[in-house]
Amino acid sequence: MAEIQSNDGPKKPGVHKSKKLSTRVDLTPMVDLGFLLITFFVFTTSITKPTAMKILMPADGGDSKTSAGKTINLLLAKDNIVFYYNGDSLNNIHQTDFSAIGLRAVINEKKKAVAAFYGNANETVVLIKPLEQSNYRNVVDALDEMQINQVNRYILMDAGKEELAMLETKR
Repeated sequence: MAEIQSNDGPKKPGVHKSKKLSTRVDLTPMVDLGFLLITFFVFTTSITKPTAMKILMPADGGDSKTSAGKTINLLLAKDNIVFYYNGDSLNNIHQTDFSAIGLRAVINEKKKAVAAFYGNANETVVLIKPLEQSNYRNVVDALDEMQINQVNRYILMDAGKEELAMLETKR
């Protein structure tokens, strides 16, 4: 609270100068209110948790062999272009992009083919191979497509010499 201090001494006759009274403001309630607000916001805010994409890693010593009919190879090139081919048939390479009618449709078709031939679409294996010309966003987009299409088995790896030679002839 504020308080005004005054000197009430003996009154003298004549014209009196108005005295400037000193004021003293007690800031204790304001400090208390500040600490209450700080504690309120500390207790009511939630700390944001970092978001990261979960990548499943194979167990050590596990068998990583799979049938060529279950795999699809994605070659991530520059300008958001994706080259893909099924299994190990490098001669039958196609081109698409990261759109919903592009890469997503290709992955869905492969899952349907694996489900029809092997009986379980979850056995689909996607080999993601970013080239030197691709950028980080392309890799993240490809990993996002794995999550969207619910592909449980995918591998991020380097492209082979044969694939790079085939792409040079393709361009």
